[in-house]
Amino acid sequence: MFGQVTFIITEIPEYTPPEDVIYIAGSINSWNPGASEFALEKNENENWFITLPEEPDGTTIQFKFTRGDWGTVEKGASGEEITNRQFTFGNGDTVNVEILNWADSGGGGGSTAAENVSIIADNFYMPQLDCNRRIWIYLPPDYDNTTKNYPVLYMHDGQNVFDAYTAYAGEWEVDETLNDLAEEGYNVPIVVAIDNGGAERMKEYNPWINPQYGGGLGDEYIDFIVETLKPYIDENYRTFSGREETGIMGSSMGGLISQYGALKYQNVFSKVGIFSPAYWTADSIWMFTTETGKQQNMKIYQIIGSLEGQVVISDMWEMQNELTNVGFGENELLSLEIEGAEHNEAFWRGQFADAYLWMFTEFANDIVEPAVGIEIEITPNPVISHINISGYKLGSNDSLEIIDITGRKIINQRVYNTKRLDVDMLKPGNYILIIRTKNITYQGKFIKK
Repeated sequence: MFGQVTFIITEIPEYTPPEDVIYIAGSINSWNPGASEFALEKNENENWFITLPEEPDGTTIQFKFTRGDWGTVEKGASGEEITNRQFTFGNGDTVNVEILNWADSGGGGGSTAAENVSIIADNFYMPQLDCNRRIWIYLPPDYDNTTKNYPVLYMHDGQNVFDAYTAYAGEWEVDETLNDLAEEGYNVPIVVAIDNGGAERMKEYNPWINPQYGGGLGDEYIDFIVETLKPYIDENYRTFSGREETGIMGSSMGGLISQYGALKYQNVFSKVGIFSPAYWTADSIWMFTTETGKQQNMKIYQIIGSLEGQVVISDMWEMQNELTNVGFGENELLSLEIEGAEHNEAFWRGQFADAYLWMFTEFANDIVEPAVGIEIEITPNPVISHINISGYKLGSNDSLEIIDITGRKIINQRVYNTKRLDVDMLKPGNYILIIRTKNITYQGKFIKK
């Protein structure tokens, strides 16, 4: 069975400019805020409306309304951020909607960015795209009190990275998360965030033209980061400028351009965070990945929510296989599907700390993996609930440790002559299992699904 839906906007703010057009943006169009085919029209009652194409009953979409770019996205009555709207096909064919406020109304209070976040420029020139853009920077809490250098993580959709006031779909809270990690004793990096171009977002985050959604400016955008922005940051801030200390991260279309940029410039980036990637908008990404291949060691972190849709989930796992096929090893790849997670900032916000700690493990923890005496076999691998340990004779006084990807010791116990260990309580991810005896250390790696 297939269902259809018509959204009718019955109320809009009085100050809405009469010449403006309202658009719907969401999972239906990779969150393009001004796609012409998703522009609403007015009915005989002068109400804005749009009828979406049929979808199978049970298909759930997320969306918001804009006036053509994310700077004009709908907000709450006081200018506050609102959660994504949702609709499941099969639950009726007409939905009335009220829009209470727009992001450019000036309401909503002040910035939520931490004190150690600042704006480098509201109009930083991007010569590759011949336009200007706001650039944000997060400096570690101890930056002004030390002479240390720091790694740098470059992020897209800067409006959403640090500040709920500028966010159009929710804030990642990268600043709060890193400040909390610093309080816990972790080392944290410099983070540079580039605002998206509103209606130009789809073009700039896709190197190839998509007939429906646009694209084709991804090379220029990535070239801007590598050729213009990174040299500026390295010159004006205390950074480690080498590839081993440089990462890139983004979500959705930002995930797509992060994967592309990291592979294109493997001499610049050694770490990439790919959240809910929109690979489906770029068929050429597969051939690009195959032809580019592995040129240098990388740390590639991919993540998807189980409620994001079968196409995007399958694409992520297909990319995991493709990256493996071109030479990236299991210690370089971590792909996770998180149960119950949706395509939104709340999901990505909750996963940012784990992603950072895995991508930048050596810097964040100063962890050195223990020397290996004998490699032990761990089965099954990946594991769901229990692992089996074989390959040597157990002793009741041996100690067993499990260390997560951040270097934290999760399990520490005596072996007690068991060859079967319950790991159901572990979060999905990569782990190191270590068994220490009187004379030797045994070690193995496993993935918890």
